[in-house]
Amino acid sequence: MSAETGPILVFDGICVLCSHSVQFVLRHDREKRYRFATTQSDSGRSLLIAHGLDPHRPLSVLLVDHGVACTESMAMLRVLDGFGGAWKALALCLRIIPRFLRDPVYRWVARHRYRWFGQRQTCYLPPMEDAQRFLP
Repeated sequence: MSAETGPILVFDGICVLCSHSVQFVLRHDREKRYRFATTQSDSGRSLLIAHGLDPHRPLSVLLVDHGVACTESMAMLRVLDGFGGAWKALALCLRIIPRFLRDPVYRWVARHRYRWFGQRQTCYLPPMEDAQRFLP
């Protein structure tokens, strides 16, 4: 998984909220920069372990871009940055909120995501036109 192939977003494939977030990225990533791996996949587990995250307790999204890893709110803000335009402006505005305030809110939602949004029996399956962007 080289940096030339673009940023990789590792997400919990059975989490309904996480899957909807990936669908949001697929809709707004007009340049098709982002690739994806579920925490349940071999690629996703390897990336989580390589960056010090527990693949058995995926409490954060992981964004790996040019070898730099981001988690929690910073990962989501970097994804918004990557969309450009108004999304980049929104990310800039959200950065005004200090990370020590943003991340606890992120973790609180992450801890309750299954209860509030549900979970799937199987991992999210992308539409055929985007399937090549998902790592095994």
